[in-house]
Amino acid sequence: MTDELLNERYALAIERIRQIPAEKSVPQPYRDFFAQMAQYLCKMDQIRSRIAEGYLKTASEEELAVFNREPYEDVIGEWYETSYGNPAFAVRALGEMHGRSLCCLYRELGNAVVWVYEDRLLELTAAMELYLELYAMFEEETLPSAQYVKESIYWYVSDYAEERQECQVREIVDPSLHFVKDIVMESDLTDLRYLYQYGEYITENEKGTARFLNTFSQEEIDAMARTYTEGFRKCFLVARKDLSKKKTVSIRFHIGFERMIRAAILQFREMGLEPVISRGARRTWVAGASANKQYDYDHRNDEALYLNEDLVKRRLRAMQVKYDEYKELADGYAGPAVVETFGEVPFEPVNKKQALHLNERQQKLRVGFQNEAGQIVNRYIKDDEYGYTIIAYPMPEIDPRYEKIFCEIVKINTLDYEKYQRIQQYLIDALDEGVSVHVLGKGENRTDLRVMLHHLNDPAKETNFENCVADCNIPVGEVFTSPSLTGTTGVLHVTGVYLNELYYRDLCLTLTDGMITAYDCANFEKEEDNRTYIEENLLYHHRTLPIGEFAIGTNTTAYVMAEQYGIAGKLPILIAEKMGPHFAMGDTCYAWAEDSPMYNPDGKEVIARENEVSAKRKEDPSKAYFGCHTDITIPYRELQSVAVEKADGTTIPLIEDGRFVLPGTEELNEPFG
Repeated sequence: MTDELLNERYALAIERIRQIPAEKSVPQPYRDFFAQMAQYLCKMDQIRSRIAEGYLKTASEEELAVFNREPYEDVIGEWYETSYGNPAFAVRALGEMHGRSLCCLYRELGNAVVWVYEDRLLELTAAMELYLELYAMFEEETLPSAQYVKESIYWYVSDYAEERQECQVREIVDPSLHFVKDIVMESDLTDLRYLYQYGEYITENEKGTARFLNTFSQEEIDAMARTYTEGFRKCFLVARKDLSKKKTVSIRFHIGFERMIRAAILQFREMGLEPVISRGARRTWVAGASANKQYDYDHRNDEALYLNEDLVKRRLRAMQVKYDEYKELADGYAGPAVVETFGEVPFEPVNKKQALHLNERQQKLRVGFQNEAGQIVNRYIKDDEYGYTIIAYPMPEIDPRYEKIFCEIVKINTLDYEKYQRIQQYLIDALDEGVSVHVLGKGENRTDLRVMLHHLNDPAKETNFENCVADCNIPVGEVFTSPSLTGTTGVLHVTGVYLNELYYRDLCLTLTDGMITAYDCANFEKEEDNRTYIEENLLYHHRTLPIGEFAIGTNTTAYVMAEQYGIAGKLPILIAEKMGPHFAMGDTCYAWAEDSPMYNPDGKEVIARENEVSAKRKEDPSKAYFGCHTDITIPYRELQSVAVEKADGTTIPLIEDGRFVLPGTEELNEPFG
């Protein structure tokens, strides 16, 4: 489509939308909804014009803060209670027949702020045309049927599936995308007005982070960035993969870290890697704050309105076509380098019956799509040539002592990896003597779980556990394996844990032969709501998941720091997994790369790269992978014992009463002292 034609479509759409707030051709209660949406889209048009005029460069920081808040006002705080973006209010105000569909439309139009700031006119115009199509339906003498409205939204999603898939592929592999990169590399980062150029919701977290990083010397910033970029390089080195064949790396970060990211871009370029930086399909790769996490949660299953088998097939065809179109870029893609953040108040959502929910068939379709999509991606971005690194830093919201905590995390991220590598080898040597490991909780923790290990044919050359220091996952340290499922049985329980930005109280999983057979938590009064919460957010609509990883975290320094500042519940899994034994539900750590040899620093090959489920990849990959891997950690304070069980019935204690007792690991207890 030519720019001229697209501009003409946009001009016609916005001209018509401007007329709607004064019209009365739509009956109540729908008239108010469409008028509000028209006013919102007109506001987006005004913002677009002001950006084009250079307002983001000339306005004061105070003016930009007001300007930034305007697109989000309707979902912030108490305003959300009477927002059409709230499914409970939308159904109450608009009725059962159309409330959910129009609430879904509200969410889709809410994406306009991203399209406006990035000047993505096609997406903006298409959404406006959908709005006008639905408005015209409600102008008719007879109200449209619920099915007619749903079909209109379905065809909008289907018709633009290829364009959206192209965006998603390019956001991963195309270094020519420049919107975010220009902000990072060309802005005056000492002038916090740059934060408002993204269009994301900006809070004191983003401003406080940027302000604090501006107090660091350039040498300190370079050192932070070097820990991160060297972790990426070491990931390839440790796995014996050739980084020199790669051309790009995907940088993902939270707004406010631009000083560090600018230094990292320069360092990656020294390695021969050009960064790819974008928001990502869900605005999570380069992200600002959420204006309202409950709003995001309420709309997590909006595709339930229209998801069917034909749409899944169309999306998969579009994905295949676009990856083939960008196959050279995909072949040069080295992987993601991620800067995570943590410290926000743990979010405990409210389950709303008015929100859209996937039915059983749609759950299967989503799972099937994820499996097929994973296979397509792996054909173009081969896992045995792929790497990554992840590092995490706190946000100001974590505690009034934020700056001290931040500096403590910087120290933890740079602990002596050679020391941990040496100590962890003692653990691995002991673990390799066993057939299983028994983990037992204490106090309120009800964990009683036996984890089965793979048989070593040649212990002199083989090992079950990877000696993990500071490369892929920063900070150090852990030893981990992919357990054998048969015989891995018992109960895994944690009194409280924060997983994927959601809090779980008294999470309890029962495993039988390595598969989850029962699950519960205590977040909600009704048992059904607790089960649904786990099914959606931990099982991801799979009927069951295998245990994909068993690990022992050794970073007692991080644990003691977290206890000292009282922030253990706010740490991301990246750090929390290093603070005790942990168990990952879903795919193994070696998913899609089981056939690529992996070696420890001592030269032994890590042979535990698959389990009985992932072994099915040779016949049917759709039965081998789940597209998820969620780590659950038992903190040392809830741990009675971890012991290796040998074939002759004897045991080797590793941890007792929360302290390391294996000879050679005593140094790990020093931070407790």
